[in-house]
Amino acid sequence: MNSNEAAGNRRKRFDRLVTVFHADMFRYAAWLCRDKSIAEDVVQEALLRAWKSLDALREDAAAKQWLLTIVRRENARYFERRRLETVDIDNLTASQSALLAEVPNEELNDLREAIFELDDDYREPLVLQVLMGYSTNEIAAMMELNQGAVLTRLHRARSKLKSLTANEVNS
Repeated sequence: MNSNEAAGNRRKRFDRLVTVFHADMFRYAAWLCRDKSIAEDVVQEALLRAWKSLDALREDAAAKQWLLTIVRRENARYFERRRLETVDIDNLTASQSALLAEVPNEELNDLREAIFELDDDYREPLVLQVLMGYSTNEIAAMMELNQGAVLTRLHRARSKLKSLTANEVNS
């Protein structure tokens, strides 16, 4: 196989994997960083890194876990190297102010807020399991933990969520 064929096959493999898992990568990044525009940046950086290290992926069956691990690491890099801008809410335009006044689904909003209040160590495995459908073994591999630690974190995350949502109901 000549170098042009090899490059073409590599590109096809990458495109196939990205097409299948791009939505999962974005959803995971959005949950990690809590901002859709930052999630887009994180996913773009993750895709670049995945392209550069595609040859390290031995089996395509492991691609989803591999890509999400790259997203997780890119998210950490993003916040290590970037200083986030803040916005003064008094200086919002009329259309931006209207967004603040929207009437959201209160129960869903309360649950999202409760999830975001969880420490990263608890939120991340919960999101991986509930939203992404990973098993505790897969989560352990991605987060470089043992299965017992993942189970403990999931239990604590659920307990904390119950506590936080119970406090919302009682207040």
